[in-house]
Amino acid sequence: MFSLKHAALCAGLVLASTAALAAATVKVGIALDISGPFAASGAEARDGFNLAIEKLGGKLGGVPAEFLQTDFAGNPEQANQLVSRYIQSDKIDFFTGPIASNAALAVAPRLFAAKVPFLSSNPGPSQLAGKQCNAFFFGQYQNDTYDEAAGVVANVAGYQRMMLVAPNYPAGRDHIGGFKRTYTGQVQDEIYTKVGQIDYAAELALIRSSKPQAVFAFLPGAMGINFVKQYVAAGLADIPLVAPGFTADEDVIHAVGDAMLGVKNTGHWAHDLDNPANRDFVAAFRAKYDGRYPSVYAAMAYDVVMAMDAAVREVKGDVANREAVVAALQKADYGSVRGAFRYGANHFPVQNYYERVVAKDAQGRMTNTLVGTVLKEHQDAYVGECKM
Repeated sequence: MFSLKHAALCAGLVLASTAALAAATVKVGIALDISGPFAASGAEARDGFNLAIEKLGGKLGGVPAEFLQTDFAGNPEQANQLVSRYIQSDKIDFFTGPIASNAALAVAPRLFAAKVPFLSSNPGPSQLAGKQCNAFFFGQYQNDTYDEAAGVVANVAGYQRMMLVAPNYPAGRDHIGGFKRTYTGQVQDEIYTKVGQIDYAAELALIRSSKPQAVFAFLPGAMGINFVKQYVAAGLADIPLVAPGFTADEDVIHAVGDAMLGVKNTGHWAHDLDNPANRDFVAAFRAKYDGRYPSVYAAMAYDVVMAMDAAVREVKGDVANREAVVAALQKADYGSVRGAFRYGANHFPVQNYYERVVAKDAQGRMTNTLVGTVLKEHQDAYVGECKM
């Protein structure tokens, strides 16, 4: 006869079994760019990660978490070595971190083979959106999309002759390709610079002699800081700059100064987007980091940790069930700072892209100000190549 005592025993065994599935500690590998060519952007991402970790009390989905943060200096080879250690020795459950697309492409195959979810905190290379897509990769945006929005902004502004500048690496080629996809005017020239380049005298001389109506520039971090400073010093301030947000984000704005005023740029996020998660994030960031506005790098890093938190909660801590974790991540069931969005078939977001302009706030501080929506619920151009 099945007694209440037996029922209680069975229930206890089920609960014990469920508890046993939950990880004692969830481990997250974070490859940081706090030195090397993307150091300015990497420092912003680090601050976003740490704010989210602090907000969650060092836990993910209520489970204690260990966040392994290691600088790899923007070097893809070092990134590979780091990821090997994370997988083999540290037994990580999630991975995030690199700023650059070449680093993301270098480490992705190893992570996919180990079935470690890779949540990008920045790069969105076309390869991982298309033919090399993988269920274990989740993007924040696809590289080209920022520039597809920038091309529309340039068209509306009436710029009929432009020169395009970007570093010669996967993201640089993606960004220029995205701009050309929507820009309807004449491209006078495409200039590809070295990654980490700091002297732009030759490029600026070519721009001066070509006399374009405007210049499109994707040069993130220190590259953008040096380019814009030298651009103005070379007497080119009268030729407007149009950019994806990475060339005109908070790290660049405050390093360059007043020369950034009026620069039109695009992004999938802005610090003055009006949604509850974003208002809370921006207020907490400014309180923690001496009143400065967060950059898109900080916002994406913060979002990544919140996405992990939601997924771990959804699977009740059973992060060893990687397919269940992927299914939970795909729901995007958390309060993103960008507002509501959904993943396309390639795990890249279908989301809005906005125009921003560098201006001064009510306190006289230079920052990006939201202008309006350029592309609504926009999907990248590579999703049709993805065969997941």
